[in-house]
Amino acid sequence: MVSFEMNDRKKIGLGLTGFGIFFTFLGIIFFFDKGLLAMGNILFIAGVSLTIGLKSTMQFFMKRQNYKGTISFGVGFFFVVIGWPILGMILETYGFIVLFSGFWPTLSVFLQRIPILGWLFQQPFVRSVYVTRKWMILNYIKGHIS
Repeated sequence: MVSFEMNDRKKIGLGLTGFGIFFTFLGIIFFFDKGLLAMGNILFIAGVSLTIGLKSTMQFFMKRQNYKGTISFGVGFFFVVIGWPILGMILETYGFIVLFSGFWPTLSVFLQRIPILGWLFQQPFVRSVYVTRKWMILNYIKGHIS
């Protein structure tokens, strides 16, 4: 059984992940500064590794269905480091979406339980966009399976 207790390693990991997201945001705000973007990527990967553990991180990134996202994220990181931050961030964003696409429903439920955001997500316009996207994704998946 997975332990959900918050030990010091997980706290440090969450802090590093948060700083990674913050540095990436700053890198984008400062016109794709490659130093901030690279630092954000390193902190994000280190934070995820500390939060869920090194073995689980490797298993997550090396799953067969995650290869496309892992390769895209890695190549994007490489482009950021060598000085092509815009192309790198485009590839990283695609890789991030592919890697973490399974977490979007969980994130949606979590956001609906936050007091102000939950009310916003319950509005008819937002729900119709969510239902329409869900329908489109299910049709896309059904078309590729058969």
